[in-house]
Amino acid sequence: MNVELILNNTAKFTRINPFKSLPYRWQLYLLLAPFLVGGAFLVLIPMLATLGLAFTQYDIFSPPQWNGLANFQNFLSDVRFKRALYNSLWFGAVAVPLRVSGALLLAYALNRTGRAFEIARATVYLPTIIPEVAYALVWLLILNPGFGPVNLLLKAIGLPGVAWLQDPLTARGAIVLMWLFQLGEGFVLMLAMLQTIPRELFEAAQIDGANRFQVFRRLVLPLMAPALFLLSFRDTTLSFQGTFVPGLITTETGPYYATFFLPHYIVDESFHMFRYGYGAAAAMILYFVTAFYIGMQSLLADLE
Repeated sequence: MNVELILNNTAKFTRINPFKSLPYRWQLYLLLAPFLVGGAFLVLIPMLATLGLAFTQYDIFSPPQWNGLANFQNFLSDVRFKRALYNSLWFGAVAVPLRVSGALLLAYALNRTGRAFEIARATVYLPTIIPEVAYALVWLLILNPGFGPVNLLLKAIGLPGVAWLQDPLTARGAIVLMWLFQLGEGFVLMLAMLQTIPRELFEAAQIDGANRFQVFRRLVLPLMAPALFLLSFRDTTLSFQGTFVPGLITTETGPYYATFFLPHYIVDESFHMFRYGYGAAAAMILYFVTAFYIGMQSLLADLE
């Protein structure tokens, strides 16, 4: 019955398809056309415009004036830019390995059958679908030094409370912690890759006397390497963008610029100081830093 229904629906679609006379390859191109056009208008053209503005002095009130590499040279003496660049590099170096490792370890631990494991997998993915502003506000309450549950728990066991968002070191650590909890997409990727590994390999390892750690090290890690590198590339790109909302909502980029990242610098220069050319140059630096990180990871993958 289901097969007949599918065939009937397919036949109806074929009759109303205005492109059925075209070759199948061209029909696929037409299906891709909205994505390609949207990507060109929303991504490619703005990137090219940003590249052009990066070499100009532009304040939106007067026409752009070409100034060559002056914007990039000014970065060498801009203390705020150096601080934002350092914070972004620090965050990527610390948060990306932790998030990728967390996604892999959680997937390996929860790759089992049972109602409890299904609930646990849904729980891991849940923070990923929460809107960023709401998610940051939740953490603002959790880490509140007066009535936040973390400090209340510390006081209940006799430990002093911590001003999590008021100390530079703990504030940066809090931003990393917030980002780590949103590893649901990477977790799903790791879980899917784990489930493609034939069960016979795990059974053979058990017969040979390998324990769970040895199976993970000798079997899982080598087979998961392509997915791990793919997830590392993705999370590296996201790490330079995912700090904007948490740093703005929870700490207002403080204290003492401890959570002031490159996206904050770009927005500040462009929309607060109306130095769009300077902000465009900073955006290009962000592109180059991201590309450098991904290039280094790709080189390491080739060496492996």
